[in-house]
Amino acid sequence: MIPRRAALAAAAAAVAAGAVALTVAVWPDAGDGAPPASASPPSDNKSAAAPTPSPTKSYPLSEAPATIPAVREHSAARGPGWKPQGGGRVVVGDDELADEGKLLAGELKLKYAGDAGPRKGDVELALTEDNSEERDESYTLSVKGQRVKITAPEDVGVFYGTRTLKQEVRDGRAAPEGVVRDRPAKPQRGFMIDIARKHFDAKWIEDRIRELGDLKYNQLGLHFSDDQAFRIESESHPEIVSRDHLTKAQVRRILKLAASRHITVVPEIDSPGHLGAVIAAHPSLQLRDTRGVAARGAVDISKPLAAEIVDDLLEEYADLFPGRYWHLGADEYQALTVGNPEASYPQLASAAREKYGPDARVQDLATGWLNDRAETMRPYERGLRAWNDGFFRGGVEKADDDIDVAYWTGKEIGAREPAEYLKDGRNVINYNDEYLYYVLGQPNAFRYPTGQRIYEQWTPLVIRGTKPVDARYDDQILGGSFAVWCDLAGSQTQEQVAQGIRMPLRATVQKLWDARKPAMPWEEFVKLADQVG
Repeated sequence: MIPRRAALAAAAAAVAAGAVALTVAVWPDAGDGAPPASASPPSDNKSAAAPTPSPTKSYPLSEAPATIPAVREHSAARGPGWKPQGGGRVVVGDDELADEGKLLAGELKLKYAGDAGPRKGDVELALTEDNSEERDESYTLSVKGQRVKITAPEDVGVFYGTRTLKQEVRDGRAAPEGVVRDRPAKPQRGFMIDIARKHFDAKWIEDRIRELGDLKYNQLGLHFSDDQAFRIESESHPEIVSRDHLTKAQVRRILKLAASRHITVVPEIDSPGHLGAVIAAHPSLQLRDTRGVAARGAVDISKPLAAEIVDDLLEEYADLFPGRYWHLGADEYQALTVGNPEASYPQLASAAREKYGPDARVQDLATGWLNDRAETMRPYERGLRAWNDGFFRGGVEKADDDIDVAYWTGKEIGAREPAEYLKDGRNVINYNDEYLYYVLGQPNAFRYPTGQRIYEQWTPLVIRGTKPVDARYDDQILGGSFAVWCDLAGSQTQEQVAQGIRMPLRATVQKLWDARKPAMPWEEFVKLADQVG
């Protein structure tokens, strides 16, 4: 045993040598501060087995774990860290964590031991008392005494802790000694895929769910109805379903997998525009102007049958999708893209005045359509959203207050600035098409987004174009979503899409988890992505 003075000098030398940590906190030493005789500092990617350390050397302070997204806080400590080894187990302090425990055990090739008492080499999962009325996704991950303990107020936080641990130990690395305290900046972190214009098979969607789960995303948007196709089996209106589609059995498997990764699937049946698949089976519903010219994808919302069919579909799929959110669409209604909607579509103008009074216009009828669809969904208690160009300035009919704004573009005619919605007290989800839109074939001046540009320039405050809104609105920006749109569906295969969005997805979630400027340069972030999967 060496004198305590020598041990302290060795420890000071280790700190001076450049150990890095976000926050420093040293675990109390047992005895004279020397490391456990059975432990060895991790120095490479080889097995954890190593010679007994020299009694004259102490462990350096640990470094913050390298993960995507980066952890928010790490308290450093001295010790060998933790690696999964034969004989290691996953134990749970609460039965409701069994799914998280079994998943992690399978991934790290450990034994799942249920509620057994934790011992050296184990990972313990446990819930803490939750006094919050709001969803809490925070977690704490501690590595000490060759054991890992992950605790959180809710099971979702425990799951995120297991994702951090999984990344930490990939490719033979060790989870660093110390304590991680982590939480997301934004409660909604999404990825949306347009499966209407392009058919993506169930396996591809399931692979994305696994990827999203490991990155701590919590929403998957499915835009499954558009002019080109309707992509999910329907009993209420089988006549509108396209040949290539997902069966409800496949959707239920997708939903089960998503739930296991704490991902909510957000369905979208876009209306009253983008209903070409419905119109193909019901051509009498197509909107036509005074010359008889059809408006692409738009139903005539003065006709009650149009609302009946859409409500049938909303109610049918509300039973299929049990998630917390629903997207009502409402964008690009072609009647409102002409110079004088009332002159071009007198039947809509007449219906608006009849329903909302003599001063009502076509935009009021469209707003009423949105509110009526929201009313259809209210018994299902979903958080509702609609595209920003479905909310209109002025008029006699206002969009219901509980409909959140999915802000995607400022390029549309008459598009309102994000601050207008925020000043009105509305919540916003950021789909900024300048950074977060991956549009197949790059039509209409779209360019495939790069992860580097998102990583270095975008934050959730940048809702439109490249200019952020005032930081005082930060709490009203619920999060954001990276989106794949398949305008020119044949431009890329499924596999090319998956590869093309790989780094943008990682950059986006980094900024949704922590909007601050990343500490790691882009080039190192790319290397890290290859390391952690």
